[in-house]
Amino acid sequence: MQNNSEQDRIDHNRVIWHSRRGMLELDIVLEPFARERYTALDSGVQAQYRQLLSCEDQQLFDWLLQKTAVDDTALVDIVALVLDHHARRANA
Repeated sequence: MQNNSEQDRIDHNRVIWHSRRGMLELDIVLEPFARERYTALDSGVQAQYRQLLSCEDQQLFDWLLQKTAVDDTALVDIVALVLDHHARRANA
């Protein structure tokens, strides 16, 4: 049986893997967020991020490049958090 920290590490690695979308524009935004911020999020926000990862690449592309507004109210906050993290990294 796995302990909590080992299971958390496995879950984090799974989220990082799913953050790799194969579209460079998405990978640049999502993967660093997953690596650097995901484990510090509370479980509810982690669930929102996992829900975000279930979206289609084109939809993510439009939201994360701010071509269209997020039309799913459950994802508005997590998209804003991901974009804020990306902006802070870009300005560092």
